[in-house]
Amino acid sequence: MSESRTAPDASSGHPHGPLVSPAQAWYAVAVLTLANVSGFMDRQILNLLVRPLRRDFGLSDTEVSLLMGLSFTVFYSVLGLPIGRWVDRGARPRIVALGAAIWSLLTAMTGSARTFGQLFAARIGVGVGEATLGPAAVSIIADHFPRKHLASAMSVYQMGSFTGAGLAYALGAFVVGRVDVPGRITLPWGAEIFPWQTVFFWVGLPGLLVALLALTIREPRGERTTGPRDAEIPLGDVLRYMRTNVRTIGAMSFGFACALSVNFGVGAWLATFLERTHHWTIQQAGMLQGALTFFVGPAGVLLGGRLTDAWARRGLVDAPLRVGMVGAAGMLVSAGLYPIVPSVPLVVALLVAVNVFAALPWGAASAAVAEAMPPRMRGQGSAVYQLIVNLVAGVLGPTAVALLTDKVFGDPLAVRYSL
Repeated sequence: MSESRTAPDASSGHPHGPLVSPAQAWYAVAVLTLANVSGFMDRQILNLLVRPLRRDFGLSDTEVSLLMGLSFTVFYSVLGLPIGRWVDRGARPRIVALGAAIWSLLTAMTGSARTFGQLFAARIGVGVGEATLGPAAVSIIADHFPRKHLASAMSVYQMGSFTGAGLAYALGAFVVGRVDVPGRITLPWGAEIFPWQTVFFWVGLPGLLVALLALTIREPRGERTTGPRDAEIPLGDVLRYMRTNVRTIGAMSFGFACALSVNFGVGAWLATFLERTHHWTIQQAGMLQGALTFFVGPAGVLLGGRLTDAWARRGLVDAPLRVGMVGAAGMLVSAGLYPIVPSVPLVVALLVAVNVFAALPWGAASAAVAEAMPPRMRGQGSAVYQLIVNLVAGVLGPTAVALLTDKVFGDPLAVRYSL
């Protein structure tokens, strides 16, 4: 995997020298992690709203899953390709800032949706905005850090996905528990919404601050940001490079896609499973899911990053894929058992293991993408990877569970077997 990278300066991941200090590098990671927190809060908040969506909008589990997966994922994934090309030649902090502003405003607009179509359209907009973050973040971080620290830096960034999801679950449970009441409320501009829809304003609008912070990230590639257009690499060249290395990139993309399908399926339906199977309130389920995702998930992703870096220092060039295999094996056992065991304490114990193994590969996965692609292809390469992973996982994960529940078992209480 590592043969395609230009050897970086010892103090910098950038192939042309130490254009950023260690403090600037870690500041960039901090801001990008905060952006990831914001994005995942906006993305995951819907998972706590299955019951009010079914009740007030008259939706089935399958329709709810389309809001969780298809509406967001298709545009998030497909638009990543032109955005990745833009990342490879543009001012990356500005791209992140624009995307954060879009996904934040569209999340807030979800709060005023009155039909399934409006909900679907708003979720498309959230996906469009968030499509900017992955390619830009992978490219920026890879240019800020040498290989020996890259997986750890990527793991800190990926912590944002678990922290953001955990905050979404906890905040969703807290807010919905207090505002999921009968009737409607009138917004200042005259629109009438259900009270629980205000949660979208709570999670969406703070992202505008993240957009401003993104503008303060140092762009390390200097003249390439505004240089001649002959520095661009056509997408066809990127795809040819990936075909040449298809064993590595194909295994990486589809392997991590299968792993993420399980993550998305569990994340989308865990609270509903606890509510329907073990008779928890949605507030109890949301607080547990939030605590596990917020505290255990980051520990898992940091552990995976440290393990990847440790194996890489021992000369194992496939270290990220080994970490992915460990995570997949752990999920096969823990995620296969928790839905069917009868004891609630045992369910919770298995969910701790689920969260560790689910998080383990994601810093490693981002590092693997960065290592597998030459520096000038990283934006487009990570966009192609994002397209494969998210189309498979984002659509298959939540929707497969819902289709099994609705069409195969025909019983909402069978969600445990669907999981």
